[in-house]
Amino acid sequence: MKKQAVMYGGGNIGRGFIGTLFCASGYETAFIDVAQPVLDALNRDHSYPVRIVRSDGHTDIKVTDVRGVNGNDKDLSAEVIANADIMATAVGVKILKFIVPNIVAGIKLRMKNGKGPLNIIICENLMDANKVLEGMLKEQLAQDEIKWFDENVGLVEASIGRMVPVQTDEMKDGDPMRVCVESYGFLPVDKAAFKGGIPEIKGMIPFEPFDFYIKRKLYVHNMGHATCAYLGDLLGIEYIWQSIDVSDVYAIVREAMQESALALSKKYGVELEKIMLHISDLLFRFTNRALMDTTKRVGGDPARKLSPADRLIGSSTLDLEQGVYPAFTAVGAAAGLKRLIDETEGAVQTEDCAAKTLTEVSGLNKESELSKLILGYYRMINSGASVADLKRRAAIIAAEHRDSIV
Repeated sequence: MKKQAVMYGGGNIGRGFIGTLFCASGYETAFIDVAQPVLDALNRDHSYPVRIVRSDGHTDIKVTDVRGVNGNDKDLSAEVIANADIMATAVGVKILKFIVPNIVAGIKLRMKNGKGPLNIIICENLMDANKVLEGMLKEQLAQDEIKWFDENVGLVEASIGRMVPVQTDEMKDGDPMRVCVESYGFLPVDKAAFKGGIPEIKGMIPFEPFDFYIKRKLYVHNMGHATCAYLGDLLGIEYIWQSIDVSDVYAIVREAMQESALALSKKYGVELEKIMLHISDLLFRFTNRALMDTTKRVGGDPARKLSPADRLIGSSTLDLEQGVYPAFTAVGAAAGLKRLIDETEGAVQTEDCAAKTLTEVSGLNKESELSKLILGYYRMINSGASVADLKRRAAIIAAEHRDSIV
């Protein structure tokens, strides 16, 4: 009998990334979802297509040994969870609370049946996702069940690096189950969170301390991606690949990512060269025109992306803490602030409005060094400065503060 996996969430990440890894690792995978067309297709074909896209073509693969389980069927959902060898979630932060009752039912049944440890890989875009899910689950468990839970259930954070854009009809190419993805297929996970043995899953990278990977994803990948999107906004560019193709955008994004790399290397003691190689790979991946990823999507929800611990402000704060001046990262923050004000205030573009907005969303004191840096770039943007002007100004500021790097 094949090893059993449960993938809670049959969307783009569930099918386009985690499901492919489970299949490649010899698992039979039950997808729990409530989208009936997806469930029907999984149970009819027991497979689905994934297309790995590149600027110069694509490769088609078939994910096999899959089936669908309706999440509205609590008993069946609990049964597959109780019998799983490994489980993952990819449902979205807002949906996570709605799947908790089924997970709890599965854990209780697993405990009742005397099954061994269950590790749940959490593939959600949520800081401290393991702690959040743990709190939700324990609210519905009795004391004896909590004791068993603590000993047998591993809540394993993951860093989702594979870029899976919104799927268009063109991408589906006649098959609504097709998911187009980039070739990058590594899944860093929290090594310390596993209970029992660590399963062998192709592409999975157990790492400790895992906080490094969480911060690398947020402060290098996500920050660079958002900066590329917001600078593309300033240029009226639609797609990420078009934005990164502009030399001035490329230079700002690269320098901002390198600022984060230096700060992360200092904080976690990871070789700088390894992070720089990752940056080179990311910059190349951003050029993948076949993903058709838009600046609108990547830069969406600018208030969240400018929040205190998120990609733009969080990375800038880490830079300063580690003695690295965020001269280029702050350019992305200013461009993100411009988009946020455009979306919320319309024609109101005063510096007082910008300072107030930045304080409200980022928690920065308007007299702080970082706030002044960001608002200085915002003033340039609002006065019609070009991206080339922003790059030149950032280079001057970086040079002035180079001696402050410790």
